[in-house]
Amino acid sequence: MKISNNWLKDYIKTELKPEKTADYLTDIGLEVEGIETFENITGGLEGIVVGKVLTCEKHPNADKLSITTVDTGGEPLQIVCGAPNVAAGQTVSVAVPGTRIHTKDGSFFEIKETKIRGEKSQGMICAEDEIGLGNSHDGIMVLDGSKYVIGTPFADYFHIEKDHIYEIGLTPNRTDAMSHYGVARDLNAFLLTNGLKSEFEKAALQPILFSGSNDFQIEVQDSALCPRYIGAIIEGVTVAESPEWLKNRLQSIGIGSTNNVVDVTNYILHSFGQPLHAFDADKISGNKVVVGPTSAGTAFTTLDGISRKLNGSEIMIKDGNGEPLCIAGVLGGVESGVSQSTKTVFLESAYFNPVAVRKAAKAHSINTDASFRFERGVDPAMTVTALTYAVKMLEDLAGGKLTGSLLEHYPEKIEDHYIILRFSRIEQLLGTKIHREKVKEILKALEITVLNDIQNGLEISVPAYRADVTREVDVIEEILRIYGYNKIETPKKNSYTSVQLPVQDRAQLENSWAATLQGNGFNEVMNNSLTSVKNTDEAVKLLNPLSNDLAYMRKSMLEGLLENAAYNINRKSADLKFFELGNIYHKKEKYTERRQLAILITGREKAENWIVQKSATDFYHLKGYVNLLLDHLGIKMEEKPLEDERFSEALEIVSGGRTIARLGKVSAQMLKDSDLDQLCYYAEIELESAQELRQKGTFKFADLPRFNKIRRDLALLVDKSVSYSDLHAVAVRSKSAYLRNVNLFDVYEGKNLPEGKKSYAMSFELLSEEKTLEEKEISALMNSLIKSFQKEFNAELRG
Repeated sequence: MKISNNWLKDYIKTELKPEKTADYLTDIGLEVEGIETFENITGGLEGIVVGKVLTCEKHPNADKLSITTVDTGGEPLQIVCGAPNVAAGQTVSVAVPGTRIHTKDGSFFEIKETKIRGEKSQGMICAEDEIGLGNSHDGIMVLDGSKYVIGTPFADYFHIEKDHIYEIGLTPNRTDAMSHYGVARDLNAFLLTNGLKSEFEKAALQPILFSGSNDFQIEVQDSALCPRYIGAIIEGVTVAESPEWLKNRLQSIGIGSTNNVVDVTNYILHSFGQPLHAFDADKISGNKVVVGPTSAGTAFTTLDGISRKLNGSEIMIKDGNGEPLCIAGVLGGVESGVSQSTKTVFLESAYFNPVAVRKAAKAHSINTDASFRFERGVDPAMTVTALTYAVKMLEDLAGGKLTGSLLEHYPEKIEDHYIILRFSRIEQLLGTKIHREKVKEILKALEITVLNDIQNGLEISVPAYRADVTREVDVIEEILRIYGYNKIETPKKNSYTSVQLPVQDRAQLENSWAATLQGNGFNEVMNNSLTSVKNTDEAVKLLNPLSNDLAYMRKSMLEGLLENAAYNINRKSADLKFFELGNIYHKKEKYTERRQLAILITGREKAENWIVQKSATDFYHLKGYVNLLLDHLGIKMEEKPLEDERFSEALEIVSGGRTIARLGKVSAQMLKDSDLDQLCYYAEIELESAQELRQKGTFKFADLPRFNKIRRDLALLVDKSVSYSDLHAVAVRSKSAYLRNVNLFDVYEGKNLPEGKKSYAMSFELLSEEKTLEEKEISALMNSLIKSFQKEFNAELRG
């Protein structure tokens, strides 16, 4: 959301500099993400003066150039000019040496004294597009000599507006701050309660004159859909161009000018947060406006020229014959809009049901400034105030007159929120004690009314425009915002009680795994569960999707992690370790939802430096991380090959007939779909299965060994069809009391080996809890293992 500093000052008078204002806004939760400088004329016409062409002669070395002498109030300047319309006696605008000329792409060039085709040139006679006053480049600007004084700054004849624009990252719940008035109100509360100067001009009904009467009527068919509706008939309107000040206001926040009527509605919306809509009253049949739903399947063409089929749930603004004029709170119709021929305007201000507006906007994929506010809930009390401001502006800027009285439907007042606030709860949540008088001061500044002092607390009434403040804890958050987060001191010591969590606690397992991964250099990510899918088999589709790109629940977390990887790699961060805890969704005979831990690694395993060789991450790194996590479960597991279209090579880890994990090398097609050109490795662990098996597993504690481990290595030559897991299984089946660990530390295939063979180098750790092993015991065990490998796989020992 863009907020203009100059516009803000219409409602709040302070001596703050823009940078300090930005700091304070951020402190109270209206985070300023950046400040831009705005000028309605880029460069502000600095360095450009009024001049008079004294002489104009043909350039001796160029047919299309002229040499002029120009009076700019001092010694005449010689300027080479290429404009076809330059002539002696003209009053012109001149950019003198040192002037910066700003271009449309945001860059600039500086005017310097130079030579053009051998002739001295001491400036530039300007065309209107060169200095931001128009788009014409047919020739130089020729001015009315009777209105301009030679040598005066050209900027003196224009309203040059400079402004600072705040880009505020507004959270969706802060509907009260979706306007300049709302931001000023919030800033004023902070300044007043922190002893800083501030004068806030509260919005009030504008004095408007009623003339005659009109026979217009309004009818609201369902007050639940439209609790408040106000209309005004303004006759004698002249639709024309808006004044410069209004165009500048809108331009500063990125809104183009349309005409004085439409610009007034946009100005009121961004001033007070209340959307208005202007209809051509002569196009409303029956002089009646009806608010309510219409038949499903009705065709309706909106202002953007798109014909839409209504679904029947939208709130519609209709004429006396029931013909739709506008999707209420979302977008108007092309037939009833204001045009140059409009003479009478019906101006609408309303409070529509936020849920109904949100559904209509999503159903038709429309997002407007009006729907953005209506679907979050506007201030019901501002409807009439904003309307009177708009009527006054249309009287002043368009020559209109309010005919008859305001037409209003408001059968039941939208009440403020009644809340009991306890001082003890404030202290408990904030960790500090705020004096009760300070609390009252903050509440008053926030326009929250204290109804009664009660024992240890207050009865308060929160204005209805604070749709996000409905509970005691919400009020406490408001108090803290204005009191100041920075005033809450960090305690010098933290006290806590250690709690032994049972194995039934899945959150404890997830937190433990997350901490383990973070300790190994991983970063946690959180992706949207809504996505698009190529293969819709077993996919869960939303009934009311936000968009086509977010129409399905994700079937796997791999796609999201690949997008994360692509985003980072495109920004020169290629060595990545990500994990995500989340749910995936499928539809077979019924809907299923499973929770998983997903891991993705790509790039180098270790950061590049002079002493460590480049080491690309691979499948075995991924497998090591997975095993590190699964070892916490204390259960027996086995590995099996896996066929999965997401992987080019993969395996699954199984225990008790249930799949615990899948891991492998991401397929080339998956990488291509994500615009990735470096290898990625992915694993997913089924959290429900892991937790259930964990509960059945038993943990044993053992004393630290008193005797040293013994290591022996074997290099075995086997057929290529033999896998390490086969060898490992045979070693484990030996059931030796001394064998503690088996590890593969090298695999070789290539020269000096027989055709169809490969070599595995394996290490074996031996340990006795009772004694130091003797050589004959070690040899006996190793010989037993060798015989088993020879019998099962026809293995040969390599020297």
